[in-house]
Amino acid sequence: MSLFRWLALFACFMSLAALAQPYPSRPVRVLIPFTAGSAADIIARAMEPAMRERLGQPFVVDNRGGAGGNIAAEMTARSTPDGYTIMMATIGTHAINHSLYSKPSFHPQRDFTPVGLVGESPNALVINPKVQAASIQELVALAKSKPGGLNYGSSGSGTTVHLSAELFSVMTGIKMTHVPHKGAAEALASLLGGQTDLMFASLSSSIPLIKAGRLRAFAVTGAKRSPSIPELPTVAEAAGLPGYEASAWFGIVGPAGMPRTAVAALNKAALSSLDDAEVRKRLFNAGVEIRVSSPQDFARYIESEMRKWEKVVKASGAKVD
Repeated sequence: MSLFRWLALFACFMSLAALAQPYPSRPVRVLIPFTAGSAADIIARAMEPAMRERLGQPFVVDNRGGAGGNIAAEMTARSTPDGYTIMMATIGTHAINHSLYSKPSFHPQRDFTPVGLVGESPNALVINPKVQAASIQELVALAKSKPGGLNYGSSGSGTTVHLSAELFSVMTGIKMTHVPHKGAAEALASLLGGQTDLMFASLSSSIPLIKAGRLRAFAVTGAKRSPSIPELPTVAEAAGLPGYEASAWFGIVGPAGMPRTAVAALNKAALSSLDDAEVRKRLFNAGVEIRVSSPQDFARYIESEMRKWEKVVKASGAKVD
């Protein structure tokens, strides 16, 4: 037998051996589309010890923030679909950005394999205490008195932190100036320093600052009050805006074409991890409500959310080139 045929047979044998290995047989990297301290980062790191234990392999959290989450999403879409590179998808990367960006480099449905939802969290409407508004109604009146004069920060264009404010502006008829940042930590630092006036910050990053009195909170953006901070009304309640809702959600996805065995193993590990008492405690303290699903249900949810936020983006006029 020729050397070439021997090498071909050896390569075939190695490929079959790799396929025969149970998943996972090496570390799994989970890309986080935002910086450390973001809600997606907090959720992934809360789940990491339990996921590592259940998968029997390291669950490596890798922050790749930028472009409203698109950098991590594009990296995931272009990775080898073997289950060893996945990402913590968000409402921004998989529902909002496709309509917000004029030339999206990936498609939230076509280029990914859904694994399952893991949680959701409303944002909190918070202001710098120096802003002369003691209620959400006074804030709206202040914004109307000087159109574009109030600056609101965000952790990036296309995030719910951004679109929560845009939806609020549309429904109240006010105009504010958007100041995007490179992540939640930078946006909150700007708000605390007075460079911006308000922010629809994620609960996971703002609860400690609210409870410490460093930020004044008016409401949460969910359809109902958050169990983590029940004293805060919803925006719909506080501002008299029926139908206002803008909760962030988070889920695991991989590139299109992932093996079913990998999808099933990851979904099972995630469901089990989210039932862990320590994980549940950490997520509750961060204002995250656990929400799980099958891969199929997650796929349908992504489709419905894309339709919903396409209407919001169009109504707001927001666009990113």
